[in-house]
Amino acid sequence: MPLIAKELSALDVKRLTHPGRGRNVTFPVGGVSGLSLQITPSGARSWLLRVRIGNKRREIGLGGYPDVTLAQARDRARETKDKIRNGIDPVEERKAARAALVTAQRRGLSFDDAVDRYLAAKLDAHKNPKHRQQWRNTLTQYALPELGPMMVQDITVQDVLRVLEPIWRDKTETASRLRGRIEAVLSWATVAGHRNGDNPARWRGNLKELLPAASKVKKGDNQPAVQIDDAPRWFAALRARDGMGSRALEFAALCASRSQEVRGALWEEIDLEQGLWIIPAERMKMDREHRVPLSDAALTLLRVLPRFENNPLVFPAPRGGEMSDMTLSAAMKRLHKADVDVGGPGFVDRASKRPAVPHGLRSTFRDWIAERTKYPGEMAEVALAHKISSAVEASYRRGDMVDKRREMMAAWADYLTGRNRVGTKVLRIK
Repeated sequence: MPLIAKELSALDVKRLTHPGRGRNVTFPVGGVSGLSLQITPSGARSWLLRVRIGNKRREIGLGGYPDVTLAQARDRARETKDKIRNGIDPVEERKAARAALVTAQRRGLSFDDAVDRYLAAKLDAHKNPKHRQQWRNTLTQYALPELGPMMVQDITVQDVLRVLEPIWRDKTETASRLRGRIEAVLSWATVAGHRNGDNPARWRGNLKELLPAASKVKKGDNQPAVQIDDAPRWFAALRARDGMGSRALEFAALCASRSQEVRGALWEEIDLEQGLWIIPAERMKMDREHRVPLSDAALTLLRVLPRFENNPLVFPAPRGGEMSDMTLSAAMKRLHKADVDVGGPGFVDRASKRPAVPHGLRSTFRDWIAERTKYPGEMAEVALAHKISSAVEASYRRGDMVDKRREMMAAWADYLTGRNRVGTKVLRIK
């Protein structure tokens, strides 16, 4: 009959020491047959369970002491013996689990790393460093706090919703772009072999059933715009101000262009003789070259601007780099405040009553086209470089109507400068 080890207490185990010579020594602790404490010459301690599995003798490690207490070691020993009685080899089970973990780690990829690798793989599609930075900034601000550390194969629809829902109604356009970017990263991860199954950020047949359409809630996301009747007064106040920021804002208003397009404008993009500004595709939101016919007012502005040696920017910042978006926003705020300070109403949006912002000038232009002129709406959409809404419309808009738009932009400049305050009489161009 085998000897039964004396059951030691926690204090007894704590007092056990290495004799000071030889190799590792073991001390049976009782409570579970085969359980002992191993002590190395250096004093390190760990739990061992000696058992027979089939025809093999095994020594199974149960963890180090004191991280694993005596009571915990006895519980682990009993669980291990239960597995053996049920025909499970704990050693082989552990090896298989470790191999599966290594395989998973090799195949696994966090969403944060997937974003970096996606952008690296898609450099040709994102040649503009600022475009790549916008991608990264949007994901960093909204997606990475939730999805960043997650493995891409573990991301579900609920995880994507957790990112989108807080901003879907208040920042609809941003949220819509964010969804598309998450979908693109996860699609790349699937093709690259890092995840399987449906894309949880897909819209059709997926998030479409859980979120309201962006077009239904986007109204709350509109940028405050200068009212049509206030536009000439606003433009006169702007022209009375000095500074490169004011000139950039003036040019943006005359061209109905986006802030980033104006701030990044290069002299090489502008043909003063032809009166044309050609913005390359990599600087456009829709990744398509955009031609802007320049009115006489816009050309006059450009001709009097100073040009700085070794600086290709049309509207550089004081230190020579690209002007920040805040510069134009600050110019708008100053115009509003100055008008209020002298007893005026300021320059506020008709619906929201919020002070107008630079991007809202594009809405002012679009409203002027719709309400005060007979120019075709699709021609205004081309001027604004908006995405074509349907295949039918696209078939009629293979060109960019640059010659027709030249007259429209001249009429807009006349309205802003006060040359046509009574009303713009424009015939529909066939």
